[in-house]
Amino acid sequence: MEFAFTEEQVMIRDTAASFLADVSNSEAIREAMATEQGYSTALWQRICSELYFQAVTIPEEFGGMGLGYVELVAVMEQMGRYVVCAPYFSTVCLASSALLVAANEAQQATYFGKILDGGTATLAFTGNGQWHADGVTAEYRRDGEQFIVDGDYRYVIDGHTSDSLVIAAREQGGDKLALFVLPADTAGVERTWRPTLDQTRKQADIRCNGVVLSAENLMSDDAAEPLAKIVDLATVCLAAEQMGGSQQVLDMTVEYTKERVQFNRPVASFQAVKHQAADMMSRAEASRSGVYYAACIAQEALIDGPLGGELREAASIAKSFVSEAYFKNAGDALQLHGGVGFTWEYDVHLYFKRAKASEHYLGNAAYHRERLATLLLD
Repeated sequence: MEFAFTEEQVMIRDTAASFLADVSNSEAIREAMATEQGYSTALWQRICSELYFQAVTIPEEFGGMGLGYVELVAVMEQMGRYVVCAPYFSTVCLASSALLVAANEAQQATYFGKILDGGTATLAFTGNGQWHADGVTAEYRRDGEQFIVDGDYRYVIDGHTSDSLVIAAREQGGDKLALFVLPADTAGVERTWRPTLDQTRKQADIRCNGVVLSAENLMSDDAAEPLAKIVDLATVCLAAEQMGGSQQVLDMTVEYTKERVQFNRPVASFQAVKHQAADMMSRAEASRSGVYYAACIAQEALIDGPLGGELREAASIAKSFVSEAYFKNAGDALQLHGGVGFTWEYDVHLYFKRAKASEHYLGNAAYHRERLATLLLD
């Protein structure tokens, strides 16, 4: 297993960093987060047309770049560094991952094509806040050749704006789970924006009222394992985004303490400040090691490689550590900004809120440590 980025991967990471640093500045973030949509359509189309980053993991036979999760993690790290307001996580890390894992060739051709054309998509599965199969509360029943879906979905990233949906539902009166893919404007689908702590990434509630689907919409009617794999792949991507944010709040804080002067000395020259910054750096570097390893395992899992069976452990190790590291770094950044970090004029509070929201999405540190303990003891 190669732990160093190749030249191509470095180029992808640096291209993402250069582009996002320019377009996702403080002004652009604040303008996007003030809207119900939560992102600039023009920026999303630039990401799709100029960088083609929505195609990173889409196979070449469907028109994608045919790359893997190491390259996707390199992009997500930069998305986190610049708190990008765009439906990238929902479309690429959630929906595209679901299509890669569970869709048939015809569904992949149709929905990958929509994504490559700049369309958006997301995954909806939990109805009660549990981040595994038990969280699926929506139900479906067969009616001849059709499927009727009823139920609620919560915490759906960009669910109110996505063009396409991948939804999970439980067989009525049975134990099986199914995954469906459908246009978001299908009759019976109600979508409601849900304001949350993190204004830089929007969430929605979705209700299905007797949504009628056909066999063309069915991705899998035995979807417990595929859903678990999709969630684990997305967890690795989210950890990468958190790791990028953790590094960025460190860099912002170091720059600020070098500029701010107290007692005729830059604040950064005080030993206590140096120690706190060193602790932040240690957390960011340890996060990077865990996330990059998890990215390699995610790629192995996608291609059914020999280490793919470790995906669950790798995802939980990365998410549990990075969740706490990012939030601790964001909290330390607020302290080292001397209180102004809480003010609207400084961007630290944007990272602080993103860190707290991401800490809980797809399971917080306690959830993933408990899952690790179960995996190790079983």
